[in-house]
Amino acid sequence: MKKEILITNDDGFDANGLKALIEALEDISHLTIVAPTSEKSACGHSLTLTKPLRFVQVDDDFYKLDDGTPSDCVYLALHSIYEDKKPDLLISGINSGANMGEDITCSGTVAGVLHDVPAIAISQVLLS
Repeated sequence: MKKEILITNDDGFDANGLKALIEALEDISHLTIVAPTSEKSACGHSLTLTKPLRFVQVDDDFYKLDDGTPSDCVYLALHSIYEDKKPDLLISGINSGANMGEDITCSGTVAGVLHDVPAIAISQVLLS
């Protein structure tokens, strides 16, 4: 039986890092992807409280969240898509840019993993 993995990011639903992560995992696990519509770096633990948010289906088990943050994506996925069960793993990334030192306090990538689910946040730095 394939493990259930919830994926989010802070670079947006069409980011190259997200596409690479999906490609790397799609044959070995069941993926549910919920990512922000647009780039939401440095939004940390931000939740949207002033307006309703809605899932927009991109593909099977792949949703973007209009104006949502990574924390919104994870919170709403856990409470709407998964309901009584939880994924086996939450992966946030692959983020473009470093999340080191104090960056982790404001990172949307890292904030996505602060739930009661085993989690990994992945970031990369490309130096030229």
